[in-house]
Amino acid sequence: MRSEQTPVLIVGAGLAGLTTALFLGQHGVPAIVADRHPGTANQPKARGQSPTIMEAFRTAGVADALLAAAPPGRPEMTIVICDSITGTVLHQYNEHVPHFAALSPSPSGLASQQAAEAAIAARATELGADLRFRTVLDSLRQDDDGVTATLHDLGTDQRYQVRADYLVGADGGRGTIAGEVGIGHHGRGAFGHTTTVLFRAPELIDEVPDTAILMYYVQNPQLPNGSASFVSTDHPGEYVLGINDDRERTEAEVVEVIRIAAGRPELKVEVCNMGTAWEIAHRVADRFSAGRVHLIGDAAHLMPPTGGQGGNTAMLDGMHLAWKLAAVVRGEAGPGLLDSHDAEQRPYGQTIADWQYANMFERLQPDQRPDDLPEVPDPVQGLFGYRMASRAVAGGTDGYGFELPAGRPGTRAPHVVLHRGDEMLSTRDLFFAGFVLLTEDPDWAGAAEQVAAELAVPLAVHRIGAELTDDGTFRSDYGLSDCGAVLVRPDGVIGWRSTTIADRDALDAAWRQILDR
Repeated sequence: MRSEQTPVLIVGAGLAGLTTALFLGQHGVPAIVADRHPGTANQPKARGQSPTIMEAFRTAGVADALLAAAPPGRPEMTIVICDSITGTVLHQYNEHVPHFAALSPSPSGLASQQAAEAAIAARATELGADLRFRTVLDSLRQDDDGVTATLHDLGTDQRYQVRADYLVGADGGRGTIAGEVGIGHHGRGAFGHTTTVLFRAPELIDEVPDTAILMYYVQNPQLPNGSASFVSTDHPGEYVLGINDDRERTEAEVVEVIRIAAGRPELKVEVCNMGTAWEIAHRVADRFSAGRVHLIGDAAHLMPPTGGQGGNTAMLDGMHLAWKLAAVVRGEAGPGLLDSHDAEQRPYGQTIADWQYANMFERLQPDQRPDDLPEVPDPVQGLFGYRMASRAVAGGTDGYGFELPAGRPGTRAPHVVLHRGDEMLSTRDLFFAGFVLLTEDPDWAGAAEQVAAELAVPLAVHRIGAELTDDGTFRSDYGLSDCGAVLVRPDGVIGWRSTTIADRDALDAAWRQILDR
């Protein structure tokens, strides 16, 4: 059996796995990505990219492709509860695509998962990722020095071994990696299955609103289990119907279900893709890491689709994990840095899964709302206000929670408008390529450059008031005086802050703590 080596093996080429490969490549670390499917997603699936991930995608060179992949129509989401697409409307409301200009320089993306996976995969390949589709993980074994995985190429029916420093489990809600490394799950359990069918029915174009995103929840006793979902795609006249069971059907049977949901017994239907069944569930891993194996995406936190944050959380998992893996692989950080993956991402994944679970009742079954629904953050704080707590944050004392960005360690570095001559940019545009130090004080700039050289870690130092100027809000937004400084991690999170005069020893100690040096 042949054998090869790689710094990182990623199992799963969905949004989580591909985003991890993309940002590993941006940080100079190649990865092998294995996935059992023939290619990236062949149905629209999830839709939308929050500004928090779009900022990072802009630095990685993929944001423009995602913005260009927005569907036609007014930039709104129409949500309808009805007895059929052309029948009685029980409830309807429109949600405008939110603008967060006060919190982020990046707009939200509206690309489908199908378009997003294709764009991310293409850019990840340019940055050195080796994508291997129709390849499954047969087994894995880890020891103190790495992970040995046996991969099965379904195209050639050949098996081979890959020795990796680390393995990323992005194998989805039905994946096996968590179980293989002894990680259990907890949660509210499964609520059923949905089989998604892609079809064309141009007659419906004039029957539905012209908004970019359509989402119908059809409640009809003639449908399997009494309900179905109907959503628009990137192409007018093409739609996806979610049939709420996992039964195998002939194409003729599928067409009949589509006609019932549409309320048109004679509707002309062209089935494009019969799809596969997927589980609707609320399930979170008890740990996100076990030795050299790290879970992300649905493998770590499976959640109902109500709310649209499952894909965003998966991509954020990959972005936050990638810089840590890269720092350890390059020898810039100790392996203890990776302990922060579980400490930082599991509480957030739990919160977002709870949020989606609560949305399921708010949107679909308000009369069946359970008494023990979990508390969830304000939506804006949920997107922008997560406060991390781990050893990879120096000086953070309040633990995990939510607050709007104010420059505190463990929180998102605030968006502040800056100017470089005639160019206008944001502090957020300075992040995601490596560590960044922001300060007005030239003494802090000099101390930071000295510490970076001693640690042999790349650092970009930006002096506000020198090559970059602000509109007078930098100090207050970051909680600094004229002599303070903040160290921002490669994921845009404040790793450390000082409000005193330059102190290289304090910076050295904080940075070493973050990097487990």
